[in-house]
Amino acid sequence: MDSAAGEFNVSVTNEDVVAAVLPTQEHWLPLSNLDLLLPPVDVGVFFCYKNNNTMVMNSFASMVGCLKKSLSQALVSYYAFAGEVVANTAGEPELLCNNRGVDFVEAVADIELHCLNLYNPDVSIEGKLVPKKKRGVFVVQATSLKCGGIVVGCTFDHRIADAYSTNMFLVSWANMAQPTRPKPKQPCFRRSLLSPRHPGFIHPSLHNMYIPISKLPPPAATTTPLLSRIYYVTAKQLQHMQSLATDNGATKRTKLESFSAFLWKMVAHAASTDIKDKKVVAKMGIVVDGRKRLADSGGSSCDGEKGKKSLMNSYFGNVLSIPFGQKLVEELVEKPLWWVANVVHEFLEVAVTEEHFLGLIDWVEAHRPVPGLAKIYCHGAEEGPAFVISSGQRFPEEKVDFGWGKAVFGSYHFPWGGNAGYVMPMPSPLVNGDWVVYMHLVKEQLHTIESEASHFFMPLTWEYLNQ
Repeated sequence: MDSAAGEFNVSVTNEDVVAAVLPTQEHWLPLSNLDLLLPPVDVGVFFCYKNNNTMVMNSFASMVGCLKKSLSQALVSYYAFAGEVVANTAGEPELLCNNRGVDFVEAVADIELHCLNLYNPDVSIEGKLVPKKKRGVFVVQATSLKCGGIVVGCTFDHRIADAYSTNMFLVSWANMAQPTRPKPKQPCFRRSLLSPRHPGFIHPSLHNMYIPISKLPPPAATTTPLLSRIYYVTAKQLQHMQSLATDNGATKRTKLESFSAFLWKMVAHAASTDIKDKKVVAKMGIVVDGRKRLADSGGSSCDGEKGKKSLMNSYFGNVLSIPFGQKLVEELVEKPLWWVANVVHEFLEVAVTEEHFLGLIDWVEAHRPVPGLAKIYCHGAEEGPAFVISSGQRFPEEKVDFGWGKAVFGSYHFPWGGNAGYVMPMPSPLVNGDWVVYMHLVKEQLHTIESEASHFFMPLTWEYLNQ
């Protein structure tokens, strides 16, 4: 058995349900218009902890007890994660806050932490260390390893929370395990912050970015499977990339814009070797968080500007938009990096405003109860490549400490099953300016990335993490 190749067994030893420690009044929480843009997909996240001196003093059973106790306390404030999604009379999803609780799985894996193949999460993480959600909104799996280490994996319903919301919860959960820590900020569930305007106003650009599902083209007869990989990129390479992505005398492009432009060129290059039609386009979307943009909007019933900023800063739910660009594959391959970075900057500019998000809320309202979807996700197999980048730079890896030390590694895990790819760059656990990048792309795209940009995207290994 080659453990490094992902061939190891995971045995479930116990299954439980953890509810909020305090009783809550059952109530319905409507999904906001921005929540309604999300299809029913689940997102995973996992944290790996080494067997250190603190762990030696704690058995797996005591660590699980700590996880459950702190989870039950965190669910008092984050009661949305203890509920379940039910269709309302209009057929739209709604959250029933009934404290049904969170499914909690305990498991044992016959592998040591340093043998986990993090570069290929398809064989080491998927279906093994990150649990499948069967019921409710949130599920947890704690897995004991041969070395005494532990992996804590979670899966949540994306319709209820985005990564920002989940990050808030994870930090709160960890803080509950250590009472001496300062209390984390309380989540805000005030849906009126995202109420549509009357009359509404929809900018024409939104019709190019979103589509009612009633107008979706028929699904492709065949789909190309996507693979997950995790790489790291050094701070030096990121800085070099940023310099190449900035034209002489132009405004300096951000690291995310530069990174996105480079990856867009790579994906286009992969497509150029297969296609004969030079008219094929490659699409790339970038997830934008609207909290800061909406914090300055007027018309709210909350107390003053500072009050709204504070509420939006702790708002729990989805506040996302996905602007995207599309260019001919041939053009993306031939043009210099700074030119592609300018294109990225231009399509992002449309969505980083208060008006864009207010208009998106109005767009959803105008189409209800028919759900909408970001067009970048409506990708047929016969079309050119498409993928989405979601920045994970606020990933709170250092703060998710349950009392036995910081995670040696953590990552989001989102093999979501669509035809479009998904990429999330996160800060390295080494806290040295490097990035860790989770990718879910087509095999040919990954092959091009590894063969043409091996100096930039390097497979994540334990040798790297143990520096």
